[in-house]
Amino acid sequence: MSITCDVIAPRLPEARCVSVAVAAGLMCAIALGKALPTTMDALSTVLAPLCAVSSNGSSVNPGDAVELITSHALPNVPGKRVTIVRVSYGPGGFSAPHRHSGTVTAYITKGEIRSQLGGGPVETFKVGQSFFEPPGSTHLVSANASNTEPAELIAVFVADEGAQLTMPLD
Repeated sequence: MSITCDVIAPRLPEARCVSVAVAAGLMCAIALGKALPTTMDALSTVLAPLCAVSSNGSSVNPGDAVELITSHALPNVPGKRVTIVRVSYGPGGFSAPHRHSGTVTAYITKGEIRSQLGGGPVETFKVGQSFFEPPGSTHLVSANASNTEPAELIAVFVADEGAQLTMPLD
């Protein structure tokens, strides 16, 4: 479908119509330019606690990574946001003990993941299995079960808008 000046501004001469279209495009670009830093800052705030980094800027565990897949406000649940990340553990990789402000559902996509919540048992989850973390629960063990193969999970967070998703345990 092509948009003509008759559609954009049917009563304006052709040259003026083009000017209106250019001005509208610039206004959209300015609006996006102003919104993008805020959006990126919000995503950085959400993801920063998920990404363990040492003082020299390298990953605490080589081969470990957290990658944002998507994050959206939930229009049918005001004040809540769903954020989906991919957590990759290199051989022997792990996360420090932590807790999450919202609920988390994890789905294993590669390898095997060892997990322990609160005072519960250490469990090992394989590809295709999942586990659930209620809000505020302590995640004492989150680790690759293998010292030779990588492991990966997809984590789905549902938390308050603007909440810090992951907090280290003291």
